[in-house]
Amino acid sequence: MTIKLQNAIPITLTPTLSREREREQTNRYAFFTHLKLYGIPNCGTVKKARDWLTQHDIKVEFHDFKKQGLDAGTATNWLQQRDWNELLNRKGLTWRSLTDEQKQRVNDATSALTLMIEKTSVIKRPVLELDGKLLHIGFDATAYANIFNVKV
Repeated sequence: MTIKLQNAIPITLTPTLSREREREQTNRYAFFTHLKLYGIPNCGTVKKARDWLTQHDIKVEFHDFKKQGLDAGTATNWLQQRDWNELLNRKGLTWRSLTDEQKQRVNDATSALTLMIEKTSVIKRPVLELDGKLLHIGFDATAYANIFNVKV
């Protein structure tokens, strides 16, 4: 479209995306500012979750349990949102390597909290969190598609 004002130089306007719209198109899920995925990088389930998120252009901060550990505040927050049994991975090598006595001592949220902080590998992975709210434990493509409103 060309605009000509009286006593002015004619200019041509070309429609372009606004910076805001351009940012939206660059990352459809940029509004997830504090989206975090907790896990261990070499865990197969964590790899699947990270790959799925990457394929769907969803940026997420990764928290490596092995390098960064887990603070009591985060674990307590999770235990306030979900039952402690949901957070413990009883099928994993870490749980299986515990003595029977250690396993029997884990019988409530408090004892689960202690174990989760001492041995982060006992936590079911990955843990997906948005602004402190647990979105999902483990990985399931259908569940992730529902969370992020993506067609599968």
